[in-house]
Order: sequence, then C-alpha cells, then structure tokens
Amino acid sequence: MTDSETQTRGTPDPAVSLNDERSVLLEALRQHRTLFRVTVQGLDDDQARLRPTASELSLGGLIKHVCAVEAEWARFVVEGPADGPGVDWANIDWSNPPAEVVAHQDGFIMREDETLPGLLAAYDEVAAATDALVASVDLDTRWPLPEAPWFESGKSWSARRAFLHIVAETAQHAGHADILRETLDGQKTMG
Repeated sequence: MTDSETQTRGTPDPAVSLNDERSVLLEALRQHRTLFRVTVQGLDDDQARLRPTASELSLGGLIKHVCAVEAEWARFVVEGPADGPGVDWANIDWSNPPAEVVAHQDGFIMREDETLPGLLAAYDEVAAATDALVASVDLDTRWPLPEAPWFESGKSWSARRAFLHIVAETAQHAGHADILRETLDGQKTMG
C-alpha cells in the first residue's frame, strides 16, 4: 500500500469535521430525495397513479406519503408526539376503520384531484423546511415516541434520530419507487 493510500483509507476526511454532522445529514437527505424524484421524471399524472405491481403503491402515492411522513417527523422534532389518544392499532375493525386510519391509507393514494407537479411542489416545501430545521435545531432535543406497536414503549428519540428516520424512510421508498418505475417502462434510477 502506498503512502497516499494509507492516508485516505480508514482516516477521517480533514474537510469534514466531527461538528459537521448537520452537513452529513443534509447531504444524505438531498441524495435520497434526488434519487426518489428521478423515479417520476417524465411521467404524467395518469402514469403516476398507476399501480403496476401486486402492491397498492403508485409513484404519486409514494411521493405523497414520503412528503407527509417527512412533515410529521419534522413536526415531532419541534413539538414532540402529537396530542390525543392515537389509534389502537391492535384492535382496529378493518371493515370500518377509524378516520385516522382512513386518512393514513389515503396518504398512499394519488387522488384524481391531485397532480404530480402539485405533489412535487408540496414535497419541495417540506424538504426546504426540514433542511432549515436540520441546520438550526438542537440535535440532542429528545421527545417520547408516540404509542404505536412499531415503537418500543417508553422510548424517546432525539432530533438527530428523527432525521435519520427521515433519511431511511426516503431511501426505502425510493427503492419501492424504482421498482414501480422499472415495471412501468423499464427506466431505472441507477444502473
């Protein structure tokens, strides 16, 4: 191994300090948002509503969902868990679900009165607000997690952890979107 290889492998990048974690978070958010947006380039509203797989997911519905999830986690960073009793997920009557569940399900559907440019504009607004929050909030601020079967009871998350969740959520759904787009017309985000 040469001296220059030794200097670059396994050593910190001197341009990125330990205090630069905000830049790292922003870079990760922007990278995955960009990959996610590539999956809808060149599509019209009807194509964005299509569900080309056995899944109920559409590309427009995924954009709508990721936008809503990012906005909700950004709200959590500032205000903590939402007030109210929440949904008793273990005992839902799926033949007549409560309004909160219906609203959650609607969050995955691109309705006829919604447009892809409108959904992308809303996503841009949420992303800009989240980016401003990443740049300014105390990353150690903690809030208890809402009561839900997918969260361990009594746990709390820092703002930092919530932002990492937004990165993970965006990346996961960008992968779903890539599969949907490839199924529609063969376009791949990467590769």
